[in-house]
Amino acid sequence: MDRAREMALFAAVHDHGSFSGAGRALGLSPSAVSRAVDRIEARLGVRLVLRSTRALTMTAEGLAYLRAARRILADLDEAEQQIADRGTPRGRLRVSAALSHGRLCVVPVLGGFVRRYPDVLVDIALTDTLVDVAAGEADVAIRFGPLADSTLTARKLGANGRVIVASPDYLARQGTPQVPEDLLAHNCLNFNFRRAEPTWPFRRIMADGMAHDFALEVHGTIVANNGETLGDLAQAGIGIARVGTFSVAQALAEGRLVPILEDFNPGDEEQIHAIFVGGGATPARVRVFVDYLVESLRSPR
Repeated sequence: MDRAREMALFAAVHDHGSFSGAGRALGLSPSAVSRAVDRIEARLGVRLVLRSTRALTMTAEGLAYLRAARRILADLDEAEQQIADRGTPRGRLRVSAALSHGRLCVVPVLGGFVRRYPDVLVDIALTDTLVDVAAGEADVAIRFGPLADSTLTARKLGANGRVIVASPDYLARQGTPQVPEDLLAHNCLNFNFRRAEPTWPFRRIMADGMAHDFALEVHGTIVANNGETLGDLAQAGIGIARVGTFSVAQALAEGRLVPILEDFNPGDEEQIHAIFVGGGATPARVRVFVDYLVESLRSPR
């Protein structure tokens, strides 16, 4: 068995979580898969997989080998694809996007892309887990906020502003806050991210025309891990939420939510980028997809 096939087999073991699952995917018996992993471990002189009656667990060395294997397999695939494509966008394109932004903003524009490039198979995964593009886990990933230093290429897709929203029903029952301090008497729905602060930022223009930025600690009965859920809760009249504009744009346009305290909006934004492995060897399918995203998502969402 050549090493490229061994690497593909090892990646299948990780993806399917068992020798039998990998065997079914590759048309091999579980024992054949197990022997192949044994050969890799014997050649490297380290344990890559911990076996038990319940599950297989990758060791640190196993995960390092997996990352390297994915990168090498992606390079091999790209080398063959480039020769076959001759610059024509075709083949499988693996895209990773955050759950809410992907569902609300990326998925709706995919139809136009595949109509324009019918030879590209878009394989999209919506997840808030960060994938390792450099290790070959995706061809293109869409990221919010500051980017970590890396060798990857980034293209700006837009910016995500913030807005405080509530339903007309909630405001009719509980009253409309006129100044940020009024929020202390309201049910404020927040994010549960570890990095999320229990404070909302505001900007007050003083009598002398100077801007005064401050943060207000808010409290509520529900926290969630995405803005779409918080927007849904606000639409249900449960409370007030501060979320990304893209996640409530339609609800605002249809009047199911209304913006409040806009005179105190500090105008903070998260930058949105598409990241990918750049350079002269970038596949045509990646180049045209990123160009299409820039074209389709260039307006702030």
